[in-house]
Amino acid sequence: MYNLAASMNENPRGQNPRKLIIAIDGPAGAGKSTIASRLARKLGYVNLESGAMYRALALKAIDRDTSFEDETALVKLADGSNIRLEPTIGGNRTVLDGRDVSSRIRERDVTEGASKISVHPKVREWMVSHQRAMGAGGGVVMEGRDIGTKVFPGADLKIFLDADPVVREQRRMAQQRISGEVAASVAADLRERDRRDRTRAASPLVAADDAVVINSTAMSEDEVLARAEDLVKDRLNR
Repeated sequence: MYNLAASMNENPRGQNPRKLIIAIDGPAGAGKSTIASRLARKLGYVNLESGAMYRALALKAIDRDTSFEDETALVKLADGSNIRLEPTIGGNRTVLDGRDVSSRIRERDVTEGASKISVHPKVREWMVSHQRAMGAGGGVVMEGRDIGTKVFPGADLKIFLDADPVVREQRRMAQQRISGEVAASVAADLRERDRRDRTRAASPLVAADDAVVINSTAMSEDEVLARAEDLVKDRLNR
C-alpha cells in the first residue's frame, strides 16, 4: 500500500524535503472539513481550518455583544484575540483566548455569525495574514472558501470540492441529526450562506483557475479521499 506520509520523508540525498501546502475550497456542506482532516492525518500534516477561525471570532463578537455589521469593531476585537488550532487524534481543538471553544463554535448561532463577519474585507485581511503565517512553512492542509485564490494562491495543490446543493443540504441535516421545520430552516440558511459566499465583494467563493474540481455529489467520503490522495501522489511524483 502506498504510504503518503512515508513518501514525504523519502530523500536519497538526506535533505529535508519541502512540505506541500494543500488548499481545499468549496461551499458549505461539501465535506471540506472532513476530507481536509483525514488527508492531513494521512500525510502527517497540520489541518488548518479557516472556518474555525472565523467562528471563533464570531463567538467572541457574540460574547462581547459586538455587531456583526461593525467592521471596525470586529477588527479591533480580532486584534485583541488569540486564536489557536491545536491538532488532536480526534481533530483540531479550537482555543480562543486560552479557552477551548471547539464544541461551542459548531452551534448554529456561531456558524451564522461567522458567515456574516466573513463578508468584511478588513476582517478577511486580518484572517488571511494570520493564516499565511500559520501555514508559511508548508506541511499543511487548509480548507475554506478562498484558500487557493487568496490565502495561498501559490499552493502546491488546489482542490475545489463541490456537490449538488440539495445533496449538501441533506448531508448537513444528517450531520446535525435534524428534520422537519428545523431542517427546512437549516436548508434555507445554507442557501443564504451560499449566496453571501458567492456574491461578496471580498474574495468571493470561486474555484482557482488551476484548481482540480471534485464533484462529490455521487461519491462517498472514502472515494473523495482516495481521489485527493491520488492528486497528492501525482504532486509528489513530480
